[in-house]
Amino acid sequence: MEDTESVSTLMDSTTSKIQQLQKAFAELESHRAVTLNLKWKEIEEHFHGLERSLKRRFHELEDQEKQYDTKTRRAREILEKQEAAVVAKEQASLEKLQEKRDAAVFSISNALQKHRKVSSVEPVVEPYDGGQFGSPAIDDQPPDAMTAESNLGEIIDPSENGNLEYPQLVELCEQMDSEGLHKFISDNRKNLAVLKEEIPLALKAAANPAQFVLNSLEDFYPKEVSNVDGKIDSTLLGVRRTCIMIMECLSILLMSTDLLSVSDVISEDVKDQAKAIAEEWKPKLDSLDVDANNGNSLEAHAFLQLLATFGIASDFDEEELSRLIPMVSRRRQAAELCRFLGLSEKMPGVIEVLVNSGRQIDAVNLAFAFDLTEQFSPVPLLKSYLKEARKVSSSVKPGNASPTTGQNEVNERELAALKAVIKCIEEHKLEEQYPADPLQKRLLQLEKAKAEKKRATEAAKPQPKRPRAGGVGCGGRVTNGAPEKTFYPRVPDRYPQYVYDRQYIYPGHADNHVQPLMSSATYNFAPSHGNYFGNGYQYQTAYHH
Repeated sequence: MEDTESVSTLMDSTTSKIQQLQKAFAELESHRAVTLNLKWKEIEEHFHGLERSLKRRFHELEDQEKQYDTKTRRAREILEKQEAAVVAKEQASLEKLQEKRDAAVFSISNALQKHRKVSSVEPVVEPYDGGQFGSPAIDDQPPDAMTAESNLGEIIDPSENGNLEYPQLVELCEQMDSEGLHKFISDNRKNLAVLKEEIPLALKAAANPAQFVLNSLEDFYPKEVSNVDGKIDSTLLGVRRTCIMIMECLSILLMSTDLLSVSDVISEDVKDQAKAIAEEWKPKLDSLDVDANNGNSLEAHAFLQLLATFGIASDFDEEELSRLIPMVSRRRQAAELCRFLGLSEKMPGVIEVLVNSGRQIDAVNLAFAFDLTEQFSPVPLLKSYLKEARKVSSSVKPGNASPTTGQNEVNERELAALKAVIKCIEEHKLEEQYPADPLQKRLLQLEKAKAEKKRATEAAKPQPKRPRAGGVGCGGRVTNGAPEKTFYPRVPDRYPQYVYDRQYIYPGHADNHVQPLMSSATYNFAPSHGNYFGNGYQYQTAYHH
């Protein structure tokens, strides 16, 4: 500023300088001997022009300086606001995390107190062969089992096992009978929630729980797979669901506060065996069925669960593991698997893949689980999902039997999409941002139209003629061919669908598919976003590694 003032002062003195020059010029002209070609008016005009040009340039520089100062001040204010917002967000996240941590500690403490109170009451249990759940004889145990038993000596509390609703689980674990455990779970499939609570306690009675769980995975990929119309047999699907549940139960056991460390249960030898199994399963993930494209693949889930339970994820490439996440995105454990596999930083790229493949519902669920809703706004994604579903189903495919058939397909697609969006809105409490009432009205309208069409179709069917009273009538012609329909009731699957599978199903998009695991496609993952803890779901399975 001092330099600017000095320049301004010098410019103001220009006029006096010009007057002094004029006097000197007049004095010079009075003493001239010859006529000079210079005219004073020209000289004066020249200097005044220089003065005006200099002042104009000076004022321009002053304006630019003021603009620069204004921009600098505004930028500083914006930066300060952003810093304050980041600090506030970090503080809110820390408080939120602390609340969740306190709630988890409180729940665990209450559960332990309740469990100890129940354990203190002497139960009345009919003894069975094998005594009071005693450990097998040392002579019958392999060396690894003896080592595991020495580490678990203080963990196993016989009083806990007496309170189990299914004490047979303890006997099966003591005998390391993995095949019997599978059969027992199948026979009691109606009480899966109780089994999932009691199997971790029963696993404590096993001489080597980790080895026992590995043995239970033997039939996950049988040598001979029976296919019915290109689909895997329901019995094999049940076996695979049971394998996943048993691995989850071992993870729950590892969360026990009684454990000294994870190495007390999972030895290095068992980890090597688990890694060998994972290496054997990995190539088989390249050719998965349609469930992988719908985000409900049991094979991919089991592979990731194996890595999470036995703590061997670091032996595999993160990029390849992240490509598996879209194959299990519909399953409730997807977010927890991502965290315990160390894939939290990869989630922006995974969510982007889900959005691009027309699976915005899964994208919204994962965005809430990892606090990425600012980057992936839920409401536009849900609206886009409905719009795309209607767009795909808006035109009747050529080759349909009739326009009625095409319209039915249109309604079914829109109906499924509406149910999925409404369920997502309710789960994440988005009613204020995205009111569900118009969607509910449209849903009721489509269901009513569907019911009316069904009644009209049934009414249009020809009714069979009644036989005459004398037994002679126009009965249907008897043929030797096989009947078109069987009237035997359908035999229920031995293994039902587990409760943690999501209930909604994506309408089929012919052009949207998830790339297989080993494909050359890569994700453009965003930079590190840290390890976020989601708040969208209550997961039933816990992991600890």
